[in-house]
Amino acid sequence: MSNFNEKMAQYKALVEENLKNYNSHTEVNEPQKNLIDAMNYSLEAGGKRIRPALVFAFCEALGGNIKNAVAPAAAIEMIHTFSLIHDDLPAMDNDDFRRGKPSCHKQFNEALAILAGDALSVLPFEIIADSQELSSDQKVLIISVLANSVGRDGMIGGQVIDMENEERDDVTEEELRNMYRCKTGQLIAVSCVMGTICGEGGSIHMQAAAEYGLRIGLAFQIIDDILDITSTQEELGKPVGSDERENKRTLVSLLGIEKAQKIADKATSEALEWLDAFEDNAFLKELTETLLRRKN
Repeated sequence: MSNFNEKMAQYKALVEENLKNYNSHTEVNEPQKNLIDAMNYSLEAGGKRIRPALVFAFCEALGGNIKNAVAPAAAIEMIHTFSLIHDDLPAMDNDDFRRGKPSCHKQFNEALAILAGDALSVLPFEIIADSQELSSDQKVLIISVLANSVGRDGMIGGQVIDMENEERDDVTEEELRNMYRCKTGQLIAVSCVMGTICGEGGSIHMQAAAEYGLRIGLAFQIIDDILDITSTQEELGKPVGSDERENKRTLVSLLGIEKAQKIADKATSEALEWLDAFEDNAFLKELTETLLRRKN
């Protein structure tokens, strides 16, 4: 466990260092100071940094140089942060706290929070395109898979499905699984896929990484939904019970905690099997088990 914790700490430190480098104040962007401050406020709010850790880990699982994964790892954390800023807005989940701190729109204002999220949704593509470590082919492929995972067929599309489900009382398990796949699974899966691209893996590795990520995404969201019922605001760093207040349809509300937990357990077991495609998978296996057991 100590080796796992050390590796995770290394990944977190690396991504946080580069997040600062990619969004720093300069004389040129001084007029945008307030925007940069709002972006960094949310970027530096903490979090588990699971998605960038997956980029680094899949790159290293293939024997790749971790430096090649720096830009995509920072990019995915920016995309994730943009989604959290927008999720917290009054028009969406209307949450006043995120990671134990006031949400971006409460610390600044709604307009600046929207624009900070917008900026964090496009800066990642500039970062990847400008990377000195990746080949042109790698950049094009990474930008393509990342854009797909974020947009209509990915996270944003999943958020729309989630919102529309609030108006329904006939949502099925299959429909909820599809929503989880888009809203949560795609961003986790693309983290894994980008790591394999950085590590110069082939199509077999990319498929295995995607299948792993989609299953971990399903389990991850189910555990999130369970914790929204069983945890406290102090433990989660954000309000609990928000799913019920917002009338959100989840696998937990549909099937109950016990059955939902079994689905998460099964998805995790299947994910572990897909890791067999990677020889150096010890860290990834421990991370997988840790995500299933997490309490926040």
